[in-house]
Amino acid sequence: MDVSFILDSLNDKQREAVAAPLQNTLILAGAGSGKTRVLVHRIAWLMHAYEVSPFSIMAVTFTNKAAKEMQARIEQLVSVPPQGMWVGTFHGLAHRLLRAHWRDAGLKENFQIMDSDDQLRLVKRIMREQNIDETRWPPKQVCWYINGQKDEGRRAAHVPDSHDPFSKGMRELYYSYEEACERNGTLDFGELLLRAHELLLGNPALLRHYQQRFVHLLVDEFQDTNSIQYAWLRILVGDKGSITAVGDDDQSIYGWRGAKIENIQSFTKHFNEVQTVRLEQNYRSTGHIIKAANGLIKNNDDRLGKELWTESPEGEKISLYAGFNEQDEARFIVSIIKKWRDDGTSLKDMAILYRSNAQSRVIEECLVRDQMAYRIYGGHRFYDRLEIKNALAYARLAIDANDDGAMERVINVPPRGIGERSIGTIRELARDQGCS
Repeated sequence: MDVSFILDSLNDKQREAVAAPLQNTLILAGAGSGKTRVLVHRIAWLMHAYEVSPFSIMAVTFTNKAAKEMQARIEQLVSVPPQGMWVGTFHGLAHRLLRAHWRDAGLKENFQIMDSDDQLRLVKRIMREQNIDETRWPPKQVCWYINGQKDEGRRAAHVPDSHDPFSKGMRELYYSYEEACERNGTLDFGELLLRAHELLLGNPALLRHYQQRFVHLLVDEFQDTNSIQYAWLRILVGDKGSITAVGDDDQSIYGWRGAKIENIQSFTKHFNEVQTVRLEQNYRSTGHIIKAANGLIKNNDDRLGKELWTESPEGEKISLYAGFNEQDEARFIVSIIKKWRDDGTSLKDMAILYRSNAQSRVIEECLVRDQMAYRIYGGHRFYDRLEIKNALAYARLAIDANDDGAMERVINVPPRGIGERSIGTIRELARDQGCS
């Protein structure tokens, strides 16, 4: 079979990664080096050059958008839908696994998934029931603690004992939270991964089935994996499977949400006979930007090492302005925009990027003062809109009358005059009768 079409559009290093032997492979891919392209072509190579069945392939991404894009690009490259292949996010694939084996996982058949708002509402309810002061124990911090423990693969029973009152209190809240979720038949996002991992560990025959099925795992953005995701991958690969991990230890920015840079740094220790390929040609940035990036990152002594380069023009030099406060910074930004506008550049061709939404206020004030038109991009996603969440809560209640989170969301939508005292009475009655 002619497989040259898979390699024709790639550079030498990309071809090396795509056509690598059937063994564990770590692809260190710098920013803008075509890593998604390499993953897609690697899957096509497995199917055509090695005649691997799509049924034996699992590809893991970090966003639903990336998963859909990967699926579409695979179909476009091989001209037919790869039937039987699993492509999705860690959470999406874990969800699929739990739906298929809900009984073995100790779940209700119609278990529901909580989003972050539902989780926060449940935590607040538990704290009210236990008369816990929210000013001393912020509910968002409790959610953060619970999610962090699950990212580490720890149940409340496995959290180490502590003499610190705060840590002990958090652990007790985690216990109460687990009991409430079990009673309601609801799972948060962290629970999807933790429960799927426990399902496979506790069912050797089931684990063996999936190890024998998914012989080839491919993982994108490997530097962003947390402990439970890494553990999940390791047991799925087992002794006989192969994993292709694409990542960049220089781009690890999600430590605040549980990502472990040690996962990519320890890859060669935890997986057998690893081959490493470095993608260093950048197709996105100018020469000056690449040089600045290389100069900064070389100060990290723990990195695995690579040197980005580009055939793109040098471009403009990077300018750095250190404002003495946020107002000065905003004034400088607007002055540059005015200069570009006066030089003939259209406002629609300019953009201001900032790290947090809180930074936009001062910049907007300067833009308004100088009568410059602008548009804020972002805002709420479709499923995050209030009316959509309420409609979905009604749908969840229609499917499962025991869904406490959905009930509490819409019990007063539209307003029915049901106050917190009445809701509290209903909760107590339900608790006394052992129901939701």
